[in-house]
Amino acid sequence: MISIAELKKQVLFEDIEPAHLEHLAGIIKEVSLKKDDLLFKEGDPTKGLYLIRSGRIEISKITPDGWRQTLAVILPGSFFGELSIIERRNHEATAKALEKTEILKLLKDDFDRMERQNVELALQILKRMSLVMSNNLRRMNERFLKALINY
Repeated sequence: MISIAELKKQVLFEDIEPAHLEHLAGIIKEVSLKKDDLLFKEGDPTKGLYLIRSGRIEISKITPDGWRQTLAVILPGSFFGELSIIERRNHEATAKALEKTEILKLLKDDFDRMERQNVELALQILKRMSLVMSNNLRRMNERFLKALINY
């Protein structure tokens, strides 16, 4: 079982109280990947939210002309796959380990159960997720505008 101290290192859980972290520690799955292992492929059904404990994950997509385009490199403490917590869908990109990587996985079914049994914890996670996603979108918009202005 993962420790509360480990969960506190995750940006998604840093403000969550210890009693709630203890509950999360009991439902979060640990996944180990070797370099070049695929976590999921574009088109695979989503299964949950992923948090990087150590290592790096590359998120990439195949372009219409067949080239692989890196969309992001996810580092320790960060999370991805968050939309699968909100809705069931297929992955729109591929996730591959760039090195030996340790992942924490919160399954959609476990989150749904938590929503029914512990609304306060589910709401805290969703609020934190929304804040991080909003900040990411704001930074992306700023970079896009700078690139547009410099063009």
